[in-house]
Amino acid sequence: MMYAHQKEIIWPTPNGNVRVRSFCTSEEIREYIFDTEFKTYAQYKSLYTRRETLEKKADTPDTNVTLALSSRKHIVGFGVLDHPEPEERWAALGPGKIMEIKAVEVCRSWRSHRLAGKILKLALDHPRIEDMVVYMVGYSWTWDLDGSGLTAQQYRTVLMRLFKPFGFSVFETNEPNICIRPENVFMARIGKKVSSQDQNRFKWLRFGITRPMGS
Repeated sequence: MMYAHQKEIIWPTPNGNVRVRSFCTSEEIREYIFDTEFKTYAQYKSLYTRRETLEKKADTPDTNVTLALSSRKHIVGFGVLDHPEPEERWAALGPGKIMEIKAVEVCRSWRSHRLAGKILKLALDHPRIEDMVVYMVGYSWTWDLDGSGLTAQQYRTVLMRLFKPFGFSVFETNEPNICIRPENVFMARIGKKVSSQDQNRFKWLRFGITRPMGS
């Protein structure tokens, strides 16, 4: 069964066809197998290591959980477009005005097949995408440098190349967790219908200054 905003891409890879499916429900996700490569390694921990985490995200209104599924119903990649946490500064822009790409991850044995771009494409295929600011935060301590063989700076470049074709740009911010390391990166996409007032508020919010709505 396909839901209102759900879309699917069939993507051929050397390991077989992969279904990339957006707006997956918790009921659907329970039928899938979470690949065992999403786990804790010596120098790296997957963003989500349990299928139940994705199920919980899928039950959040407006959230888009996008999955890459192998022919055996294995989850081999995932993306999550979700609301910022209430305590985060970004939430101050207001309900329905901002969302975060909280995860785009592909398990190690399925990387280099361009799945991340397909996952991100469908994760951003949200009915209100042009009404919102969508941001991503790249923390270097969450990156799989061992598995990729990249330095933190190289990984940062790869991440920026992944997001830029979808309208994301690098923005300056004084958010402490981002500023703590030079490799960290903050990117955002400002929807075409976002008002000039909200764009201005987002500009100030990046530096910890909260302005009332309408100002």
